[in-house]
Amino acid sequence: MARACNDFSRTELLRRGLAEAGCGLPAVERGMPLPAGTGLDRRSFLARSAGLALAVYGGGALLPRALESGIAAAAAAGPQRVLVSVFLDGGADSLSMLYPAGDPLYRRFRPRLALPASAGAAFTEDDRLRWHPSLAALATLHAEGKVTVLPGVGYADADQSHFTSRHYWEVGATQNSLRTGWLGRYLDRVGSPDNPLQGLSLDSRLQPSLATARLPVAAIDGPDRYDFSTRGVWGEVEARLLGAMGVLGALPTDGDPALAQATAAPRQAARLREQLLPFAGKNALGTGVPYPSSERNAFPRRLAGLAAMLSAGLPVRVASLEAPGMYDTHDDQPQALADGLQLTADSLLAFQRDLEARGLADRVLVHVWSEFGRRAAENGSNGTDHGAAGAGFLIGSRVRGTMIGEFPGLARLDDDGNLRPTSDFRGLYAALLESWFETDAAGIVPDAGRFARPRILR
Repeated sequence: MARACNDFSRTELLRRGLAEAGCGLPAVERGMPLPAGTGLDRRSFLARSAGLALAVYGGGALLPRALESGIAAAAAAGPQRVLVSVFLDGGADSLSMLYPAGDPLYRRFRPRLALPASAGAAFTEDDRLRWHPSLAALATLHAEGKVTVLPGVGYADADQSHFTSRHYWEVGATQNSLRTGWLGRYLDRVGSPDNPLQGLSLDSRLQPSLATARLPVAAIDGPDRYDFSTRGVWGEVEARLLGAMGVLGALPTDGDPALAQATAAPRQAARLREQLLPFAGKNALGTGVPYPSSERNAFPRRLAGLAAMLSAGLPVRVASLEAPGMYDTHDDQPQALADGLQLTADSLLAFQRDLEARGLADRVLVHVWSEFGRRAAENGSNGTDHGAAGAGFLIGSRVRGTMIGEFPGLARLDDDGNLRPTSDFRGLYAALLESWFETDAAGIVPDAGRFARPRILR
């Protein structure tokens, strides 16, 4: 397992402390940006009609009944286009994900880390490049025209701090002062004041890119992980116990406030159990499309849960989650990188096939990103150090399927020995807002007019 640098480890501790209720604020150096959403109120809700236990951020004025009706009203409005943001945490090595097999500089910069010249599938849009063997699933989708590759996406004069560069991508600007995420600002413009599912963080905490200024968003681990258990009770006795909860909840109260309060909890618990039963068990979240099995990472389970929620008509507009793996590979990179990429790519292929089987593929687009790439030259620990431009992907049935920005090449690195960006992430965000969501990017992406919009859809 590759070891992360101190910057990466400290960044994770700081962000957890800032994002989780009751943890307090760790020390932050002057000038370091705070994650978007810091200070948002958090409340826990049971959304009975949706069968979900939610942590709702920015919904301090919401009451459970208003939340119920808001979700129902948003669902009744009909299906919306959905953007799924997938983050590769730590700065994924783009020169391994799409590697320039035929370039002699590649083996000069990476005498130990260079992949064999025929290790992965050929990248059909640029004969200099090949796919990492662990990204075979993405190569399959690319051959079907369902993957758009950004081989050198980033921004000029890249900040090589995990904390700061990730913040820039999350807020959609190279500014330290922004406190809302770029997707949160989109929701503030088009969203609903009583539908927290419009921005869904598939995690135990809020993903900062979803942080809003005024509308509610939510976090949930997954619809299949809500369960009931009693110590020492299982089998038929457990089934009778859970059935009795429903009976208790249905007892008449004759207008007695105390009895009403006493019966409300078991009634709500029994109803939630009934609603979540379809999500329990192997492959129950899916349509028979197999997802990769992983005991150590929830990514495939969360994607399967998202597909099930969308199929059930839940009013999700944007969803955000972290991919498997830790991509800050300063040492022992080959195996750690391969393992993370394999589970990520295989899960994304399963998600695409699941959406296709459900008839949802035309309205879901996946964006895969990382805070920066890695240095062109390997270091002395069989790893790579922080870089600048990296690789990104758009996945879906509606994507154009052709490269955005050319591969920058190894002959013209920047002064730090990093790949130069050939596309800007803010232009990509503007294109997603305007082409996918049909919303003007001005006011969501700061200085949006400065950035060229790539063509992203067919």
